[in-house]
Formats: sequence, structure tokens, C-alpha cells
Amino acid sequence: MSIKTYIRENRESFLAEWFEWLRIPSVSSQQAHRADMQTCAAYVRDMLLASGADRAEVMPTAGHPVVYGERMFSPDAPTVLVYGHYDVMPPEPLELWQSDPFEPAIRDGAVWARGADDDKGQLMIQLKGFQTALREGLVSCNVKFIVEGEEEIGSIHLEPFCEAHRDLLKADVILVSDTSMYSEDVPSLTTGLRGLSYWEIEVTGPNRDLHSGHFGGAVANPVNVLCRLLADVTDGNGRMTIPHFYDDVQELSPEEKKMIAQAPFDEAKYRQAIGVDALFGEAGYSTPERNSCRPSFDVCGIWGGYTGEGAKTVLPSKAYAKVSCRLVPHQDAARITQLFIDHLTAVAPDCVKLQVTHCHSGQAYVCPMDLPAYRAAERAFTVAFGKKPLAMRRGGSIPIVPAFERILGIKTVLMGFGLERHAIHSPNENFGLERFYTGIEAVAEFYGIWK
Repeated sequence: MSIKTYIRENRESFLAEWFEWLRIPSVSSQQAHRADMQTCAAYVRDMLLASGADRAEVMPTAGHPVVYGERMFSPDAPTVLVYGHYDVMPPEPLELWQSDPFEPAIRDGAVWARGADDDKGQLMIQLKGFQTALREGLVSCNVKFIVEGEEEIGSIHLEPFCEAHRDLLKADVILVSDTSMYSEDVPSLTTGLRGLSYWEIEVTGPNRDLHSGHFGGAVANPVNVLCRLLADVTDGNGRMTIPHFYDDVQELSPEEKKMIAQAPFDEAKYRQAIGVDALFGEAGYSTPERNSCRPSFDVCGIWGGYTGEGAKTVLPSKAYAKVSCRLVPHQDAARITQLFIDHLTAVAPDCVKLQVTHCHSGQAYVCPMDLPAYRAAERAFTVAFGKKPLAMRRGGSIPIVPAFERILGIKTVLMGFGLERHAIHSPNENFGLERFYTGIEAVAEFYGIWK
């Protein structure tokens, strides 16, 4: 029986198993779903066993549990470690969903549900790709699985888990399906991820909200000060003004610039899709370069003063913001975190008090394209999708990937199957059925190629 035949004959059972998983509201960030997290972890364990693992267990952490599974052939055989996560983002706002986020529905050739892509759909591709390859006699390597329940809240307890279980997780390469492809018609493999630093800022002025008529013009307004501080972090050319910020930035090689330029990019469609009339970014770089290979700074949220209905003429006591930087090789997240804090502290005026709190960070990651497992994935995608995948860096961050390399000494191959239109983290998340089955084929082909 061929890979395609096995997948075709098991489409309904794969779908039923996937749907049952999607029905579990495994929202890691909400206390009300703690029991659902336990239920979901047990379901993942059972799926691992059903897919062909000869060992699977739910392992506790200080937070939500980790699920570990394995199928071992020989101590001398190479080992693949598959990573994924079973937790999902909150579904709110519920009124924007076209159907119940935890009752999967099929519409327009896609499955619609929270987690349909991120990451239950993509991890299911890995599980069923492994199952398919196993049934077809294509698996000769050892295969391990680590599935966490805290990715959407920063993988808080996964690094300590990896530190404590180095021997258990020993492998030659990691496979991750939690990234996206370039487009529907252009398959791609992710060769790099940006890093991240994230801060919360608090600016305090007077000891209480003041009457803006009595005090306006005589006392510094914290909201005004905060806006000015944040506006000055970048210049008119979209570059960071923080001293030494670019010291370690790895510039794109001519080969990388050529590869990025080969990818089809329609700026008009890009602008139309997000509803803007013009684009803006660091001068001297194309849009695909800016959103994948260059660092960036963004204000993710800002608030202060009166924001209720009607007017209230106050000079607020406090102002707040949440801000982030996306980082690139070879910027060190810890160094950038401190550079940002030091810079804002130095330029803040004496008329306010400034507090900058580091929330979390992660390193950038690059996968070598000459890695044997990458080459195997490239060939597997070529077979499944009918064309060679582009090698593309992506602008997002998966902090645990560089942590895997630091703790376990293992490189990761990013075999993502998502698309921008899948609306991860948003209402009406979805995943195309044909892409789901083609992804399973690609994973099965990988095991037949990587020996």
C-alpha cells in the first residue's frame, strides 16, 4: 500500500480523532480550564499510543503537564524528537466566530475551530504522518515526542523540564510543525525565526490625577512623556535609535537577498489584505526582508488617564505601555533587554518616575540548510506538494526552539504547514483539509528519506 493510499483510506478516522481533540477547550491561560488541560494531556497520550508509540505518559510540571512518547527501534539508530503543544489561545471575542470555536465545523474545504492550525492541526499532521510511515514500513529511526501545554503562555516550565530530562530527550534532530508556508501555491520551509524581547513600562507623574485646567502646562503629563519616549525609540527611517542596538545584527548575504527576492510578493495584495494604503519600515530593505530578517520595535499596547464615555478633563497620574522588539541573528536577547532599559532610563526626564519591567524574551534561530534532516524535509515537501519548497525566514518567534539548542544541543527543522489566512490566535481559526492530508504525506515521506 502506498502513502497516498493509506492516507486516503484513513481520512475519516484521522478527521474523527482530530475533531475529538479540538473539542477539548485547552486554554492554558485561564484558570477555569485547568481540568480541561489535564483531559487534553491524557488525550494526547492516548493519541500517541494509537499512532504507534510503544510508550507514552503524562508527566507533571509545576504548571500544566508535558506529554512524552516514544517508538524505539535500536539504541544505535538516529533519533527524531517531535515537538508540539496542546494548549490554545482563548477564543474571545466569541461573537465574531461564525460557529462554536470548540465544536469543529467543515466549511469551504476547511476545518474551523480554535486550535485547528495552532497547534492541534499541525501536531496531528506529525502524529498521523508518523503513523502512516510506520504502517508503510518507512520508519527505521527512533522517534520521540514532547508535547507541552504552556506554549501560548511562554513555555514557562518547559525549559526546567528539558534540563531535568536531558537523557530522556536525547536525539539527533527536532521536528516542529508550528510555523507557516509562504502561500497556498508556494510551499516553503522556515529556515529562521526572529527572537523577542518584551517589556512593560510605567510612567508616574503627580501623586493623583489632576485638574487639567488648574495644572495643565505646569506639571508633566505622564501620557505625553510616555508617547514622546516611545516615538523617539525609532527615527524617521524606521531604525532604532538605541546606542549599540545594531552591533551584532547579521546582515543578509547576497545569496539570502536573492532567495527572498525569488519569492512572489505582491505589495498591492499585501496592503489590501491588511487594509492599509501604504507600507512603512526600515529604509533600504524590501518588505519581505523587513518582516523576517530585520529587527523591529512595536508598541503593543498603551493606556492611561480617562478612557470612558464622555469628557473628563484630567492630567493623569500614570501612563503605561507594553512594547516589544523582534530580534535577529546574532542579537542576544538579554543584552538587548538591558540596552533598552538603560536607554529609556537615561533619556527619561526628571519630571516623571520611570519603571521598565522585563516580561520575557527569546533568542533568534537559524536552521542550516545543509543539515541532513533539512535536506530530507526539502525532498519530502517536493514529493508531497509537487514542487521544491522555498527556504524562508519568518518574522515570528518560538523561544523554545533556541532553548532546545542551548539545553539539548540539537538543531530544529521547522516543517510548518500553516497559512496566513488560517487566522491563528484570531476568531474563525481554520485549516484546509487538503493541506492537512498533504502535510501528513510530507511527514511520512520524511521518514522514508531521513535514515
